[in-house]
Amino acid sequence: MGRYIGAVCRLCRREGSQLFLKGERCFKDKCAIKRRNYAPGQHGRRRIKLQGYGLQLREKQKVKRIYGVLERQFRLYFHKAAAGKGVTGEELLSILESRLDNVVYRLGFAASRSQARQFVNHGHFMVNGRKVDIASFQVRAGDLLELREKSRKNQIIEGNLGTAAGRGIPAWLELDAAKFAGKVVALPKREDITMPIQENLIVELYSK
Repeated sequence: MGRYIGAVCRLCRREGSQLFLKGERCFKDKCAIKRRNYAPGQHGRRRIKLQGYGLQLREKQKVKRIYGVLERQFRLYFHKAAAGKGVTGEELLSILESRLDNVVYRLGFAASRSQARQFVNHGHFMVNGRKVDIASFQVRAGDLLELREKSRKNQIIEGNLGTAAGRGIPAWLELDAAKFAGKVVALPKREDITMPIQENLIVELYSK
């Protein structure tokens, strides 16, 4: 199965929370969750109480959709996190946050993670002086991310940077908007991730 290319607002409604997949629209009154806070489809208004496996599955689907990761890659991330020395759930979130497309989004160069993925795939960014066009590239503490010289007149990226301050930059990143650059000060910790995620449910799901 390929990447989802349908209406992303349906995904937010399905998960019952804002996943911030639509850029600036998510912060306005046009947000689908604010207008129709129920699941999409003919029977979306029905209230279904989830328990056990259902809760775990929905949490996994929500996190996959937030970061734009497909099942196979997400499972590989989980196994990598489980093999680490830290808490599995926290390690998993740290791996997802350390993806290059997410860092581009967090720094404010893109309005959404899907847009950030497109920018990276088109070769607009360099890491430590070398062009990187792989969205899943894992950044490390101390890495320097820069917008390529020929991409600095991109009006979309300039507009995104203009609104980045209002959205906020995470403490583990530093942005130098004047130089179109950002630095990974440290790898993200659990307290740096403010999205409503219950990673323990994902661990329970994969541990069965």
